[in-house]
Amino acid sequence: MAEATAKTRTTGKARGRIGWRDVAGALGPGVVTGAADDDPSGIATYAQIGAQLGYSMLWTAPLTYPLMASVQYMCAKIGLATGRGLAGVLKLRYPRVVVFAAVMILLVANTINLGVDIGAIAAAVDLFIPVPVPVVAVPVTLLLIGLLVWGSYELISRVFKWLTLALFAYVGAALLARPDWGEVLRSTFIPSFALNASSIVAFVAILGTTISPYLFFFQAEDEVQNEVASGKVTLRQRQAPTPRRQLKLTRIDVLAGMFVSNVVMYFIILASAATLHQSGQNNVSTAADVAKALEPLAGPLAEVLLACALIGAGMLTIPILSASSSYAVAEAFGWKRGLDQTPRRARHFYALIVAGMVAGMVIEFLGIDPIVALFWTAVLNGVAAPPLLWLTLLVANDRKLMGRDANGRVTNVLVLVTAVMMTVAAIAWFVLLVTGQGG
Repeated sequence: MAEATAKTRTTGKARGRIGWRDVAGALGPGVVTGAADDDPSGIATYAQIGAQLGYSMLWTAPLTYPLMASVQYMCAKIGLATGRGLAGVLKLRYPRVVVFAAVMILLVANTINLGVDIGAIAAAVDLFIPVPVPVVAVPVTLLLIGLLVWGSYELISRVFKWLTLALFAYVGAALLARPDWGEVLRSTFIPSFALNASSIVAFVAILGTTISPYLFFFQAEDEVQNEVASGKVTLRQRQAPTPRRQLKLTRIDVLAGMFVSNVVMYFIILASAATLHQSGQNNVSTAADVAKALEPLAGPLAEVLLACALIGAGMLTIPILSASSSYAVAEAFGWKRGLDQTPRRARHFYALIVAGMVAGMVIEFLGIDPIVALFWTAVLNGVAAPPLLWLTLLVANDRKLMGRDANGRVTNVLVLVTAVMMTVAAIAWFVLLVTGQGG
């Protein structure tokens, strides 16, 4: 995918007209990032919010779309303009202690996310075969390690991306549940927010699962890997000014990926509100509970569809989580990195991938309920993201590093709104936690 996408973006006249074939060929990192955004943590978070709060949080979908798209576009431009991943750029701009702190925040958040995503796959298998989570977690982890170290993410993507199409079943389920469309429209376009613990925690979780720290690093690094695949193997080659045409295609790619992610988010909340909340089932704690939102469309096959969605999303996201951590740490320490490298040439990079996966797997032996843990992982990401976002925003405005690709006014305003909103939400949740209301 990287090589094909890179060729499409960099061939042709830099200022030529962009046609449908150009757009179709350019869809790559942004769409992959969008698919990864609807990971098991997102699925569980949206379902729990719809079940607990009904339609009242639907307005967060149109709100977060321009915010998440602007953040990911900013990260993509950082990769294109500097020829480096995000960790490498942070190392140029900030003291070493700041860079290592940022990487550690990412590493901790990703490891916990890895663990609960592995648990989500186990919960999906449990819908068919009642087996303990660790029994499933061990072979799933070993399979993914084998595919990443000796195979490729491309193979994983080809095999499992089709399973994620099961997420669109929530669109049909929402329509067939016959919601109150007047209330749905009001809740979509007229924000309502109660200043209570449930709403604040839900808002932090939504921000954390739509604007996650690992996506910042993955987006920038994936752009760099696309440049390498196009033949720009040296840093000097990658630092050449990015053609306007390529930036336009990158923006289209990011907007498309985030749109798909946002639509799925909206309809999971809507379907869960129209089914679970309306029937009085406000507590979603198991995969079977999440599956009930699909019953208007799938009936007895609801659990099959959810299992496909959880397995597909988990298998796509877990490699991205482990790779984004490994890319960041390896770049911070100056180690050779890349899934296109052999384990012998990038020993530290692959060792980090294996260590992260194993650490995530160990979490499954703690007996934590995976569906509940997925929600709180989203909250954790919502708290971890603001400091990383502020650091990244400052980098994106550094013209010495970014040149003419530094943030424009619109991107700056949108990302600034995002950073302020996530910071205030995280502080509000922390206050609730201190006063005993945030858990």
